[in-house]
Amino acid sequence: MDMTLYVFLGAVFVLSVACALGLLHLARPRPERRRLQHLAGEAVDDTPVGRRWLRVVERLTRPLSSLAEPDEGLASSNVRARFAHAGIRNPSAPASFFGLKTLLTLALPLLALLLALSTGMPLTGQGALAQLLALAALGYYAPNLVLSQLVQRRQREIFDSFPDALDLLTVCVEAGLGIDAALARVADDIQIRSQALAEELRLVNLELRAGGDRSRALRNLASRTGVDEIDSFVTLLVQAERFGTSIGESLRMQSELMRTRRQQRAEEAAAKVGLKLLFPLIFCIFPALLVVLMGPAMIQMVRTLSGISIGMP
Repeated sequence: MDMTLYVFLGAVFVLSVACALGLLHLARPRPERRRLQHLAGEAVDDTPVGRRWLRVVERLTRPLSSLAEPDEGLASSNVRARFAHAGIRNPSAPASFFGLKTLLTLALPLLALLLALSTGMPLTGQGALAQLLALAALGYYAPNLVLSQLVQRRQREIFDSFPDALDLLTVCVEAGLGIDAALARVADDIQIRSQALAEELRLVNLELRAGGDRSRALRNLASRTGVDEIDSFVTLLVQAERFGTSIGESLRMQSELMRTRRQQRAEEAAAKVGLKLLFPLIFCIFPALLVVLMGPAMIQMVRTLSGISIGMP
């Protein structure tokens, strides 16, 4: 019965992932369809089907979000900062996030309970209670793990591509462009390397075009990304603008420093490969190697012992 429970929960998990991927597919913009409708003279709907579905999901999860919201509220919590670090800027995303946590916390134990009742599985004892609590904890913390993975992936992408952006920015500044025009040019060129970094630089450019303060726009860049190296870059530009130092030389030194840090991270990751390979080496490769090496000898030994036992009176 326990295996049936695990199979059912696995099927529920696969179905949930499929539904999430379907919603993401619906949320993708489809410019080719809009273009064809425009050429055919049909009325173009400005609200895609995916957005309408996402609004339905938002309305369904919003009543449950209050059960998992932090005491300080959504505005003052660090959830909005984490969503900004992940590149999700939908204002209703934190409420939907907490609603999803509440839904999974209640749904997974209820599904397991319904399965147990339908199959006649006994629910008495501490083992059943521990399984239900484990499922509730999984439903509560699984969205946090997914969000953390999204944040780490995006920050790693920005960190890896930022030295190249600094090189482009240095070339543009030394060629005579202003810092605003240089940031706009780098945002157009770096999108081949990193869409996330290009998007962040475009937001800085939009703030500057709207008449915002340059130091404020750069600090917003550091707070949206959450990368320490970008924070150092923003501090360098603000100090260079305040004290009138050479921006090109400062950018070149910052680029070399970031490349050194990126190389150190790569060496650190390479040093951890041996430790990560230890588990599959012990539990997967060594048993197979022992079977290949010792298998023929063991078979021959069994045959020999069988022949001796048969020949004995």
